[in-house]
Amino acid sequence: MKYDYVFKNATVIDGSGKSEFVSDIAVKDERIIKISKNISEDTEKIIDCSGLILSPGFIDVHTHDDLIVIDKPEYIEKTSQGVTTIIVGNCGISAACATLKDEVPDPINLLGELNEFQFSDLASYKQKINNVMPTVNVATLIGHTTLRNNCVTDLLKPATPDNIAHMKQVLACALDEGALGLSTGLSYGNAINSSTEEICELAELLAEHQGIYTTHMRTEYDGIIDAMHEAFHIGRHAKVPVQISHHKCAGAKNWGRTKETLALIEKYQAMQDINCDCYPYRAGSSNLDITQVTEDYDILITWSTPFPDVAGKTLKEIAAMWSSDVFQVAEKIVPAGAIYFQMHEDDVRRVLQHPSSMVGSDGLPRDPNPHPRLWGNADQLRTK
Repeated sequence: MKYDYVFKNATVIDGSGKSEFVSDIAVKDERIIKISKNISEDTEKIIDCSGLILSPGFIDVHTHDDLIVIDKPEYIEKTSQGVTTIIVGNCGISAACATLKDEVPDPINLLGELNEFQFSDLASYKQKINNVMPTVNVATLIGHTTLRNNCVTDLLKPATPDNIAHMKQVLACALDEGALGLSTGLSYGNAINSSTEEICELAELLAEHQGIYTTHMRTEYDGIIDAMHEAFHIGRHAKVPVQISHHKCAGAKNWGRTKETLALIEKYQAMQDINCDCYPYRAGSSNLDITQVTEDYDILITWSTPFPDVAGKTLKEIAAMWSSDVFQVAEKIVPAGAIYFQMHEDDVRRVLQHPSSMVGSDGLPRDPNPHPRLWGNADQLRTK
């Protein structure tokens, strides 16, 4: 047999948990067909991998790439890191199943512009992905805030029984069509008033489809333990796995508390399936939330609609320029985007090293000055 190409002398890390080993790997018709110490058969092309690592493609388990992957199917920001599969629909926001009217509400606006939301069900989103054939594989969760946007009249209030029934219909259809599960973003204004019971009722649909419940919890600050208990309760109620999104202990007062939160995960893992994801940076990023503004750490502005010139400056720097304080500045420059240096490096490393953790970038590709986790996540991880 003549191979299409052979990787020679590669250091192979195969993802099984076994130790690395040096080997040749032969490929024919886009399939690995032989792994051996010395492959000498005829081949079209030999690639010398001496000193290089060869592994399966990475999975970015937490992204907001729902729409950018359609607009930029080559998506070099991910493939350049070795990422070959992305999970979209995180933090309660998904392009799939979104039915928008005159504007894109926060935080759904992290995904894209109004004219890009054209997928009222998962089938239409899946068809579009298949048509554009991006260089990465795509799987999606269904966002709770997206469902609320479709079905709840006032996003600042809890859903009514009729609202919940409507959301369940949309979610059930999406699960039938292949959605991975349900995500929530309960710290955001348009979801924070959702009741635990509302989430439990939606999550009840997941078990039948082997679905998962992933959550950007109600808070990652002082009340994080209560937020974790709520997430675990929802998972137990629905009898489904729980994934804590971008696990962190945010705010200077909470630095060091990952010892406590990881111990809590371990305790409840004896009773249910719980894991988390994280990114290897001590700064997070989202829209600028005035309720999270503090002088305890730097907050870097990435964009501002009323004051575009402040992009690239911290709130403290802008406050000094304007002879003001960070709180007044924040109120003045919204809507805006921000990078929050809200974590301690020791906590980041502790979560990364925990066996319950997996890595997700949580990048924001629509931000004009995005957090480097979008394209540097895998490389940053290697430095840790």
